[in-house]
Amino acid sequence: MLLTDDLLATIRERAAGHDRDNTFPDDDLADLRAAGYLLAFVPPELGGRGLTLEEVAREQVRLAGAAPATALSINMHLVVTGMAAVLHARGDESMAFVLRDAAAGEVFAFGNSEAGNDLVMFGSRTRAQRQPDGGYRYFGTKIFTSLAPVWTRLATFGLDDEHPDGPRLVHGVVTREGTTTKDDWDTLGMRASQSRTTVLEGAYAPADRIVRALPPGPNADPFIVALFAVFEILLAAVYTGIGRRALALGVEATRRRTSMKYDGRAYSQDPDIRWKVADAALAQDGAELEVFALARGIDEAEDYGSRLFAQLVGLKVRATEAARVVVDLALRVSGGAGYSTGQELNRLYRDVLAGIYHPSDDESAHATVAQSLLGPLEA
Repeated sequence: MLLTDDLLATIRERAAGHDRDNTFPDDDLADLRAAGYLLAFVPPELGGRGLTLEEVAREQVRLAGAAPATALSINMHLVVTGMAAVLHARGDESMAFVLRDAAAGEVFAFGNSEAGNDLVMFGSRTRAQRQPDGGYRYFGTKIFTSLAPVWTRLATFGLDDEHPDGPRLVHGVVTREGTTTKDDWDTLGMRASQSRTTVLEGAYAPADRIVRALPPGPNADPFIVALFAVFEILLAAVYTGIGRRALALGVEATRRRTSMKYDGRAYSQDPDIRWKVADAALAQDGAELEVFALARGIDEAEDYGSRLFAQLVGLKVRATEAARVVVDLALRVSGGAGYSTGQELNRLYRDVLAGIYHPSDDESAHATVAQSLLGPLEA
């Protein structure tokens, strides 16, 4: 394990303050960097730790249990480097520069989400303008850019509708030059992630930082497969970590609270409360097993056939919904104190709601799963 119990305890102590003050956890990032966590996916030959996707998912569950917003923000760096590692393991070196840059200390973020773009990765409102040297400049607005105050490299994409082979979604990596970060993150939960809006004003990706130029629409290119696999699994890990922590807090509360109805015995002896705790554990256990199993399957290049995307988006939906159920049940067994501002369960309740906004949303996930079983809609 890269994350020691002492480090996680320190990060947990800071989480409430960053949430209250709506500040980015620079101190957490510094400690995670010192622990080698930003190099988790980087191969040992480049000076990294060479962890598998399953190993990183397990670490993210633990980190999210300490500070969900810190885990969610660092998730973006891990997703970009994790994609590069998955492709590298399969002999695709198109993102090898990401691993080298991460080894040199660069911090990666994603600039993919756009307001009103329900096509997500299969369409873009951002304009990708090809340059004479083969590089691209990007013009557009990206939302939910986690790590906004600190990233040094941004993986992004836009539409080149003048490409000689027809419209292409061009994926590349830019620096901060030609970008503006808005100070517009003031949200219900996940406040410390500081996932601010990024405006691309001609941000430049040189030719050797262009990863793919793909036709709009669904695509099973290895780059897209790696993106979906690492993103959905690590995102699910974060919310599973929230559920794990909420369950632990709920159990503690039932042992601490006493019942006049049961002659001063702990609430842990109340059959109704025990049922709720068991319900929470049933949901939590299933989520954890699924996250780690699917991560292991990706590590081992298991063949999921035409159902891979359905498995990935299904995991995201089930994990985030299970976490919401667990947090809700933990609040119910913990009494009115958990409703107070400043209580950890109160913060977890707000943080876990962000899960409904991450791709893939319910509608997209259901469409993907239905198509994997029933085929496409008839024209």
